[in-house]
Amino acid sequence: MPIPFTDIKAQYQPLLDEVRKAVDAVLERGQFILGPEVRAFEEEAAAFVEAGDAIGVANGTDALVLVLDALGVGPGDEVICPSFTFYATAESIARRGATPVFADINPATLNLDPADVAHRVTRRTKAILAVHLYGRPAPLDELPEGIPILEDAAQAFGASLAGRRVGALGQAGTFSFYPTKNLFGFGDGGLVTTRDSELADRVRLLRFHGSRDKERFDAVGYNSRLDELQAAVLRVFLSHVDEWNGSRRAAAARYGELGLGEVCELPGDDLGHVYHVYCVRTRERDRVVTALRSRDIGCATYYSTPLHLQPAFASLESTSLPETERASRETLALPLWPAISAEEQAEVVECVRSALALRAAS
Repeated sequence: MPIPFTDIKAQYQPLLDEVRKAVDAVLERGQFILGPEVRAFEEEAAAFVEAGDAIGVANGTDALVLVLDALGVGPGDEVICPSFTFYATAESIARRGATPVFADINPATLNLDPADVAHRVTRRTKAILAVHLYGRPAPLDELPEGIPILEDAAQAFGASLAGRRVGALGQAGTFSFYPTKNLFGFGDGGLVTTRDSELADRVRLLRFHGSRDKERFDAVGYNSRLDELQAAVLRVFLSHVDEWNGSRRAAAARYGELGLGEVCELPGDDLGHVYHVYCVRTRERDRVVTALRSRDIGCATYYSTPLHLQPAFASLESTSLPETERASRETLALPLWPAISAEEQAEVVECVRSALALRAAS
């Protein structure tokens, strides 16, 4: 049977009546920009993340740029980040005129390797931008001290480290509400979270053209606002995200119970992981991909060309990132969403095992 890589509709379908009521309320009010839904969502999201402030913005990339701008990151500065991540992480640094400095990853977690980060700190290092990749919290407590740590939590809404939610661990956190994320909207949307009230105030200023009242402009800012319709949808979904994440964890555990770990390297058991993506490793990735696609089973290969090898960053000083490059060749994301069935997962595992058994026998 065809098995999609993810099934977003299966998540929101049971909540459509509630979503329609929330959207209708916005339509009745006729206020679509920075109204009561955005304010309420910001308060609820801040409480969920356990951050002092949350600021809704247009998308996750803008959230990164706004935080970097608010921190004063600019030309001549360096920001350390992983290369094994989505382009927006480093793009936001370059957009501010600063230099992304790529660090290698821990092969077991695919997140930043703190030891490699420490080797790349210089007097120009302005911040460390850590990514909670695929929903697994990065080891923020092991990163060098004395340098602002920013969290790219686009893939990790609801994840936690040592009992604390991501987004409230560093100086600021950023989230994306792109429709495939753990907490998603019906389009683009983003969020900045922080316990630094001055930083929050600066982000609020910058997201609206550097103005508080459309009359006085105190900075060269951006037009980056979360709209009322998206905020209304997000408020509905926010109350379900812990349940969804619990179902993701259960599905991830089921892959191991079905024997997938006998033929692939699994992502490992991490209670704080929210499995935005369920990513395994195998040296025979191409063979497995071919087998899955031949049976109409969804899969994805993320970051096959890591950022330090992308044309956009060819002008940067070359660097050796062996674990990043190995992960780019070996990692494979398998189907996972909160409502995936045990039968669907069993078929995925059977297909992967068959593909690798054929290779072993040849």
